Amino acid sequence: MLGSSIDLLSPPRSRRLHFRWAMAAALAFAVGAIPLFAGGFSLAQKHESRHEIDQLEDAWRNAVLNSDAKALDSLLADDYMAITASGTIQTRDEALQSLRSHRVHVTSLTISDRKVRFYGPTAIVTSLAVIHATNADGPVNGDYRYTRVYVRNAQGVWKIVSFEASHVRTGPHKRNEFH
Repeated sequence: MLGSSIDLLSPPRSRRLHFRWAMAAALAFAVGAIPLFAGGFSLAQKHESRHEIDQLEDAWRNAVLNSDAKALDSLLADDYMAITASGTIQTRDEALQSLRSHRVHVTSLTISDRKVRFYGPTAIVTSLAVIHATNADGPVNGDYRYTRVYVRNAQGVWKIVSFEASHVRTGPHKRNEFH
């Protein structure tokens, strides 16, 4: 009995060793649990989600090329918000109305350099779009970088919640504005 009370009262080795093991176990649990709390995907889930996003990007492109407001309507979230290449804000209803009215008519839309990243139920797509279109002011042609944000809703359906486009400058006026 006396020997066991000495072990409990002596700080040196025994308690430090137990403390270290407890910390190591807590750290191992925390590292192992990160994918659970961060919405991590298995490799198969990532592949399936990537395939879904690629299909949705193609559906968006086809909706724009065909002025198909019904198809675009099914892709956009109720609170969708866009920042156009001219810097204006566009709501879901405004985007649909623009497509229905043919204010902008896209004749060619080539997408390249697509990158898709996942953060839990959110997918962020960046791409380069080469566009040939017309609007009320005349031809609209050029290269645009865009970011589109998808969120998987409570029903498990991916919806576009945000979009932003920027014109890619070429030639002597090209400058690097941000470092």
